Amino acid sequence: MKIIKQDLQFEECLKQRLEFICEFSKITPTFVNGSIRKIERTNISYIEPHRVIIKNITFLVFNYSNDVYVSNLSKKIKLSELEEYLQSI
Repeated sequence: MKIIKQDLQFEECLKQRLEFICEFSKITPTFVNGSIRKIERTNISYIEPHRVIIKNITFLVFNYSNDVYVSNLSKKIKLSELEEYLQSI
């Protein structure tokens, strides 16, 4: 089996919103692009979300989504609530 990895680029609008929230909170984020992983000769694929590391916490985000996942996909918050969340930690 061969796994094919294709890198995804951050949606520019999403990245700007995250940068603005972090700038307002006086925090420097680290951005890691997500990817699509496909198994060759099958229709199986996995979308790895983009990662934003803020205060040693990994947030997962998908392009064209208004949700931010904290550490894993089980806990999510709205992008509009991210600033409040960052101030509470």
